[in-house]
Amino acid sequence: MRASALIALFAGATCIALSPIWVRLADVGPTASAFWRVALAVPLLWAAAALAARGRATPDRRQRWLLAAAGLAFAGDLVFWHWSIQLTSVANSTLLANLSSIFVTLAAWLLWRQIPTRTFLVGLLLALAGVALLVRSSLGFSATALVGDALGVITAMFYAWYLLTVKRLRDLGAATLQLMAVTTALTAAILLPVALASGETMLPASARGWLVLLGLAWITHAGGQGLITYALAHLRAAFSSVGLLLQPVMAAMFAWMLLGEPLVALQFAGGAVVLAGIYLAGRGSKGSE
Repeated sequence: MRASALIALFAGATCIALSPIWVRLADVGPTASAFWRVALAVPLLWAAAALAARGRATPDRRQRWLLAAAGLAFAGDLVFWHWSIQLTSVANSTLLANLSSIFVTLAAWLLWRQIPTRTFLVGLLLALAGVALLVRSSLGFSATALVGDALGVITAMFYAWYLLTVKRLRDLGAATLQLMAVTTALTAAILLPVALASGETMLPASARGWLVLLGLAWITHAGGQGLITYALAHLRAAFSSVGLLLQPVMAAMFAWMLLGEPLVALQFAGGAVVLAGIYLAGRGSKGSE
């Protein structure tokens, strides 16, 4: 196991864990921050993709349709998650968004009849029990927290769609950096009219506001995803999936330290159960009983 890959995995998870902090600190609306998150990352990703694109074939018609689907899925993921972050606790929003791995396996079961293992089913039940605890804790958080929790679950569904589409593109030979650059640009193109139509504040009011959005785009989106992409190429998938569970833990810690958002005992319990469920479901989806 490469030490550099291990460091990259944890650093990438930490960068992504900062995402809800940037969203909360932004002085633009949730949909607008989702747009700037990808729009400001586009130049960096296209530059990186251009450097790595020597000898790469251009996408064919089938890949272009899949790229468009991936852009649409990621746009839905970002909009619903950014709204979830605003309406419920960072801990709940991030934990619920990480249910995507479970939805991936459920989709494979329903669409392609890939029967899940007993380990996955146990993990699913554990995760659902943890979700129930998180939802119960939301009753004391704010009047909008239950809506935010629901949007967190919808976020996981959209991200599962994105992951399945990207996997198909990878199977067809698409390069990782090319995928990130194209889908990020498509997501920005989709989100721009949505953000404008939402009536939200689109432009930051200060230099600090722009720095927050640059952090969201460069540190979280480009940096975090890039580090994880590098790590996944050098680490076992099973180990990586467990290592990435650091992300919701770090997000809750950042929210406590930087936003003063407390964690109640019910959230600790629900979070632990959800993480255990995701871990078991991840093992079960790989067929390792």
